Amino acid sequence: MAVYVMSDIHGEYEMFMELLEKINLKDSDTLYILGDTIDRGPHSIKVLLKMMEMPNVIPIIGNHEVMFMECMPFLMGEITKELLESLDTEILDKILIWQYNGFLPTIKGFRELDMEQQKEVLDYVGEFAAYEEVKVNGVNYLLVHAGLGNFSPDKELDDYTLDELVWERPDYGRKYFEDRIIISGHTPTQLIEDNPRKGYIYRNNNNIVIDCGACFETGRLAAIRLDDGEEFYSSENKG
Repeated sequence: MAVYVMSDIHGEYEMFMELLEKINLKDSDTLYILGDTIDRGPHSIKVLLKMMEMPNVIPIIGNHEVMFMECMPFLMGEITKELLESLDTEILDKILIWQYNGFLPTIKGFRELDMEQQKEVLDYVGEFAAYEEVKVNGVNYLLVHAGLGNFSPDKELDDYTLDELVWERPDYGRKYFEDRIIISGHTPTQLIEDNPRKGYIYRNNNNIVIDCGACFETGRLAAIRLDDGEEFYSSENKG
């Protein structure tokens, strides 16, 4: 009955399967996935379909799932002259931002599904949690995709907006809580300046960052077991 956390798979299905084998995930174990399961990598929808088969996976939403849910229902519609003429600039901006962030593999995989499967995927992603609080061996953890934007020690977790949870990068030099550890993804650990092990899990001031850049060349997918803090890694992305 171990508890694992993983993040930022970004469509790297083979790395996902490799890491599942490495951690030897059992039906009695729990795996939290901190968002950004899709985009950039080649097999976004395949990752989601695999997760949907696994009742012991608890998914948390990331900014890429937010973009997917904001844009995909619109893109599923028939593109007509009337639709284009009435196109809202807000949704157009969102589509352009999603495009910039690597939406093509996700759209391609989604269009290969039949309508019933498409609805099932949308329903599944629509149920992703904004965050989770977990206690393992007496230690409290807050699991969130990115961080706590506009942080205040007096602010309740439910008062944070979705953007503050999935887009805002935290200050890893700051200890946000004395009584809990924040585990997040979103920022590849290769980009954290004072990380002595770039591309591996980063720990500092009650922050644990587990996005190890799986979708980038030489990046890898990481998992951490909360029961004992052991780290697990996939093979490097060969590009």
